[in-house]
Amino acid sequence: MNRYFQTPPVVLNLIIINVLVYMATALLPVGDAIYRYCALSLGTPFFHTYQFITYMFLHANFEHIFFNMFALWMFGRTLEYELGPRRFLIYYMVCGIGAALIQWLTALAFGELPVMLVGASGAVMGLLLAFGVMHPNVPIIFIFLPIPIKAKWFVVIYGVIELFMGWTGFGGNVAHFAHVGGMLWGLGLLWWWRRRGVIRY
Repeated sequence: MNRYFQTPPVVLNLIIINVLVYMATALLPVGDAIYRYCALSLGTPFFHTYQFITYMFLHANFEHIFFNMFALWMFGRTLEYELGPRRFLIYYMVCGIGAALIQWLTALAFGELPVMLVGASGAVMGLLLAFGVMHPNVPIIFIFLPIPIKAKWFVVIYGVIELFMGWTGFGGNVAHFAHVGGMLWGLGLLWWWRRRGVIRY
């Protein structure tokens, strides 16, 4: 079977875990407790360091998890085959944790604490960045703008938009600086791996 129609194990398991956690928070009586203790609750008594990991597996609503999992599936398949399962998972987690750290620092700087952070968006934005770096000329069609754009320009435009929206406060409760943070940590990790000769692109 063509690789394009296959989902490698790490991507598949990440999607399954995210969906199961979403179903648990939406359907089980303990859903509120899961949010309380597993969302990244910065500046609150419920904050624990483990939340820098658990927050990535929580989502606010169906649209939130759908678009994150679609992007994980869309970009993650190619990247997992190229990086290998272990390195792909390391990359994903570093981008997700790094995204939360950037959001925390910006919240501190702008006096926006307390804040609660959920979602895999930071990690997924790291995947988008990696795809753009490793496949710069592959065309991407954005779901809301059906015009093919080369991956490298798509990443640049998306990153600039996220940075602008985070700086100006547009976009409501969306953690734009976390999205930018995921991209920055991803770029740094790719650079480090390439410098050490671990990967080539």
